[in-house]
Parts: sequence; C-alpha cells; structure tokens
Amino acid sequence: MLKIRRIHDDILPVNRDALKQIKEILKTRFDLVSEDEIDSIGEKLRNPFKQRFASILFAAENDRAKVLGFSMLLYEPQINFCFLDWIAIAKGKSSGGLGGVLYERVREEAASLGVKGLFFECLPDDPKACDDSRDNIKKNKARLSFYEQYGARPIIHTAYEAPVKPGETCMPHLVYDGLQSRKPLFPGFLKKVVRAILERKYRDYCPPAYVRLVLGSIKENPVQLREFRYVKPEAARIEVDDRYMERIALVIHDRHAIHHVHEQGYVESPVRIQSIQSVLQKTTMFETIGVRTFPEKHMLAVHDTDFVNYIRRACESVPEKKSIYPYIFPIRNRMRPPKEKSVLSGYYCIDTFTPINRNAYPAARRAVDCALTAAQEVVEGRRVAYALLRPPGHHAERRSFGGFCYFNNNAIAAQYLSRFGRIAILDIDYHHGNGQQNIFYRRADVLTVSIHGHPKFAYPYFSGFENETGKEEGEGFNLNLPLPEEMDGEKYRKTLSKALLRITEYKPLFLIVALGLDTAKGDPTGTWSLMPGDFEQNGRMIGELNIPTIVIQEGGYRTRTLGQNAVRFLKGLFYANQKPAKPDNHKRAVFHGLSYRLEPVPEDMRRLRTLMNATGIFTAIETEMALRLLQDRLDHDTGSGCYFLLAEQYGRLIGFSAYGPVPCSVTSFKLYWIVIQPGLQGRGLGRKIILETEKSIQSQGGLRIYAETSERIHNASLRLFYERCGYRIISTIEDYYADGEAGITYFKMLKNHSKKGLI
Repeated sequence: MLKIRRIHDDILPVNRDALKQIKEILKTRFDLVSEDEIDSIGEKLRNPFKQRFASILFAAENDRAKVLGFSMLLYEPQINFCFLDWIAIAKGKSSGGLGGVLYERVREEAASLGVKGLFFECLPDDPKACDDSRDNIKKNKARLSFYEQYGARPIIHTAYEAPVKPGETCMPHLVYDGLQSRKPLFPGFLKKVVRAILERKYRDYCPPAYVRLVLGSIKENPVQLREFRYVKPEAARIEVDDRYMERIALVIHDRHAIHHVHEQGYVESPVRIQSIQSVLQKTTMFETIGVRTFPEKHMLAVHDTDFVNYIRRACESVPEKKSIYPYIFPIRNRMRPPKEKSVLSGYYCIDTFTPINRNAYPAARRAVDCALTAAQEVVEGRRVAYALLRPPGHHAERRSFGGFCYFNNNAIAAQYLSRFGRIAILDIDYHHGNGQQNIFYRRADVLTVSIHGHPKFAYPYFSGFENETGKEEGEGFNLNLPLPEEMDGEKYRKTLSKALLRITEYKPLFLIVALGLDTAKGDPTGTWSLMPGDFEQNGRMIGELNIPTIVIQEGGYRTRTLGQNAVRFLKGLFYANQKPAKPDNHKRAVFHGLSYRLEPVPEDMRRLRTLMNATGIFTAIETEMALRLLQDRLDHDTGSGCYFLLAEQYGRLIGFSAYGPVPCSVTSFKLYWIVIQPGLQGRGLGRKIILETEKSIQSQGGLRIYAETSERIHNASLRLFYERCGYRIISTIEDYYADGEAGITYFKMLKNHSKKGLI
C-alpha cells in the first residue's frame, strides 16, 4: 500500500526516520548536492522562513514506512507562487508511476494554497543546448513530455537559460504550470518570481549582475511558453483533484450504541453519534480508521486503580436494563468506603444523574481505545485525528465520574502522548473540564485550558474559577476562562484568542481539543448562541497554531445541528492546519498574563528555591542566602532591607529580582539577583523585570544602582545583559570570589524624578 505523507517536522520519531531515508535518497541520486544542503532539510522545516520560503515535504511510503520517493515544494506566500525543488525516487526503485503520483500531490498542494503558479526547473531536451549524452537527452525529453500532460511548459524568450559562468552548458529551463488556470503569465509577476528564485535559492551562486540580466530579459507581455512538443494541447489535464491529499483520521466508536439509557431527560444518547456521522459521510475530508485495542495501563496512568476496578465490577453486577444512580455522597471518610452499591456509587460520583449500568463500563472502555487510536495516528505522522465517541470524558477526575463521563479520554490521550514532549489540552465544551484540571493540576508537562460557562451557573459548579491556576510544579499550567450566560461567536473568539496565546507560549508538541458542541444556539444544556459559521472560524483559529491535533468529542445535544457544527469546525481546523506556518518576524515576545508584585507570601519560599535550582547557575550557598533574605522579609516586613520584585505569568513565578539600599547611603541601592525561568531567557523578560526594579528603586528615592558579578564564563550572558541595560563597569577586583576569579561591579545612574514626586 502506497501513501503520500507530508513531513511537517523533524521532532516526531516517525518523521525523523523518514528524513533519514530522504537524505539518503538525496545522497545517492544527486552527487552535486552538498552535505550542508542535505543536512539543512530538517532546519528548513523547523524554521520555514529562514530562506524566505516555506518548505513543504512529501514522502511516498509503503505500509512498512519505507520511503520510496519524496518531493520538496517551496512556497512564497507574499508573491504567491510555489517552486518545486525536488522530486526523487529511491535508487534501485523503478518509478512505476510514483513520480507522477508525487507530482500530482504537489499540484494539489499548490492549488490548495491558491498560488498563481507552480514553477520548477528542467534540463533541456535539445542537443544543441546541452552538451550531454544521448541517454540524458532522452531522459530530459521524457521529463518534459510528462509535464506537458499537465500543460506545464518551459518559459521562452528570456535569459533564464543563460550561463552564470563562461562555458557553462545545459542550463535549465524554467517551467511554468498554471495549475487549473488558463490565464496568461504576465511579466511583472514573473520578474518577482525569478528574483525570488535567483536571490534566495541560488544566492551563493548567482551574482547581482546575472540577476539583473535575467530580469531585464523578461519583456514580452504576456510571457510566452514553448509550444507543445509531445502532447496535443487539448489532451493536457490541467484539472487538479484531491485524491492524494491527506485526510482527517476519523475514529468512530464502533460499540457506543450499547450504552443507551432510556430514562426521560437523559440526553447523552446514541443518536448524537449518528447525527454527526451522517453529515461527515457526505464530505471527502475524512479517512475512517479502525479502532485499536490498548491495554488498561493507559487508563491507570491517570485514574486510581480502585476507581477503575469499581466502575468495571459495579457495571458487571447491575442487571440488564437497570441503572444505579447515586443519592448519598459519603465523602467524609475516604478510608472506609461503604459496601452498598447505590451508596458506593456516590463515593465515586460527583452528581445524581450519571448512572452505573451493565454497558457503561464496556462503552467507556472502548471510548478510551478510540481516543488512543486517534492519538497514535498523530504519533505516526497524521496532522489531525478526530475521535467521534461517547460516553464523553472531560468530567471524569482521577477517582471520580460524573456529567455522563466515566473515564477521561482527553487525559488518557495526553498521558499517552506526554512521553514525546509537552501536551496542551484545550477544552471548548460549554462545561468546565474539571477532569483534566484535577488530573494534571500539579504537573507542568501538560497545559490544561478550559473555556466554559462560569461555575456560578454552569455544571459542575464547584470548579472552573479563574484563580485555579495549578499547584506545585503545575503552578501556572492550568488556565480557566469562565464566561457569562449570554455569549455570541464574536465575543467568544476574543476569549479563544487568549487561550490560543497561552498555548502558543507553551509550545506543545501535540494539541488535544475537547470538542463540546453544546456551545451552539439552542443546545438544551447550554445558554450560548454559536452558529455554524462560528464553529468554522473557531476551528480555523485553532488550526492556525500548526500543531498536530487530536479532536475528542465531548458534549453537544441538539441533534438537529450537531453534524453541521462538527463538520464546519473540523473543516476550519483541518485546512488551516495544513497551511505552512506564518513567518516568524523574530519580534520580542509579548508576555501575556504577566504581573508583578512587591509583597512576598510564604509559598514564595518553595517557588523561589525551585526557580533558582532550575537555572543551574546558583550554588547551594547562594540559593540558601536568597531564601534567608526572603524569610527575613516575610518575618519583619522591612527585614534586612532586601526587597523582592516577583514576576508571575498566569500565577506561575517566572522571574524575580532582589535589591536593597546600601547601608549608610542616601540614594544608593544594590541589585543582588535577577533570575529568569530558563525557558524564557533571551525573550526580553529580564529587561522588563530590571525596568520594574528600577522604577521601584526610584520610588524609594534611589538614584544609583550597583550590581556585582564574577567573571566566570557562566556569568558572561549576565554581564552582557547588564551592559545592554545601560550598566557600566566601574571596578574589577582580582581574586575577589576565588583565586583567578575576579569580581566585577556594574553601575547605573537613574534619572532624578524628584520633581514628579517619586522621591
């Protein structure tokens, strides 16, 4: 079985393996390609605009992940064209039509980007223009004949084929494929294209004079293409279809219907899946994937063993067509759980309307398999996977169920993926995702974000408040964005933008979207009024993050609109996710959610130690000294005269400075420490903190700041930082810290703002 897969990065193991094979194909098929260019492929994917082109790489693989061939497409979004850089088949493999499949995939991609044309180079088929062997001329003819089948032909009457250096022969044609358009090619557009190719792709080969020569030769309006030589014009297939385009992996719960609670008012019914599935089947965006079976250990990684065992055993013991609902909640004595089934259900449940019955466990257990199957699809290189499942899972906590949820599908998938790197969960159900918050509240490797109705009026009522930001290592890695009862799409997207900014700053390897469609207008469990167009715009915003994404179905109970809303959301997400990343302008980071405070609290003792240890710079003595000064500050308010400025982002301590007046001086202060979270260094945060520190010093009458550091190599970046912030060296004391380790004193004079009332 052959599949064409886009390689988006060199991070996932499956992509790294494919890149290794692609580089080997390049080495064996193209002798003149340098090692540096071959090795740079991964970097081009990571930093798509380093050469001011976005690199789009496709691998043709068999069912054993063997790369049989590949193509590399360069995309220029501002001029709006694509350049086909490579098409190559593995040595020893006959094409067997593989080159044609790769070219058709390239055309599909270029057409989906809406470019004005696809360009590439091809060696000449005329012996007069190429001092080459008869065999190579024959191959060149075959290539140009193949491309003519799609209407692609060489551009003529320009100096593009002129030699760069005297004596060069076999200079390539520039070939133009207008894709589905029959519009003529105009010289103004072509000049921009040619300049970009020569100055970017061949910047080390083509001198400015040559570029001017070629550009000056582009005069004809419209630009002329060579006449067809091998194919009749009317036989050229210029249409582009999408048969080789990647699809969304669709994982449908194959046994969800066994969980059917017939009680009046129980809206979590099988018709939910059926109404969505019936609309999905009318589109071509999806490829259905069979549900795989995964071991129970993945559930036990996020749920307590006794809780999982209870759900399984209790469901097995309930008679057919009967349900047990909790009515007593014995939460006061965790060490002595009750034995009565109906009472014991309340020991693990958070509400009175989520039943235990014969089929709840097998249905929920299979839903976990669906979520893990979707997760495995993105591990294997898929860009978007959708787990259409029920019962939902985002209300299930480590040792409790409720809200129609038994096991937390999102959390289990996140835990499964966390072995590869950071994971973010974005919950966009109408109700708060209390389950994943509870499970990951003390962890920093999984960011949990939830947009939901405020708990003062929306289920589950007891969680989802803004001040719930995480604890211990998870401090700052839980973001709740509760919203009012009335909410339309435009207002919702303002909050969604905040959520996406937080996810962007976190830089996860995978994104899990807990998709609740109960935010739609008319849903019986919600109060908001999102329309189908809103779902598509929301999906597009999320897709523009360009992160491999698993969508896991949660709520949504207005069956008349479920399917339409799901398809519109996935359409927006998928097509935005497929587009190349936007250019990185290398601007200083904007730190959203950043705040400062001058008054420490006892919890800062632990946070300060964690932060200083994380830097790997400070000795144990230095860390203990900072903690003693902080403790003194907590005990005596003014304490030793050392002040702390603490910088927080979403409630997490990400940096601080320690400073205080120089004893017996009037306007002199000493800067003891400035410490930044390692992952945020080099992004301008240090400058922000030092400016806030200087403002605080000025407010206390300070005019002069002194900072000491050593000449250790580890402190080189700190010394450079001081100098960039306007500090200058006023003294160097040899052997100050140790033999051969000098002490350096920096100084900065602040402006006197006494007239403005600051001192």
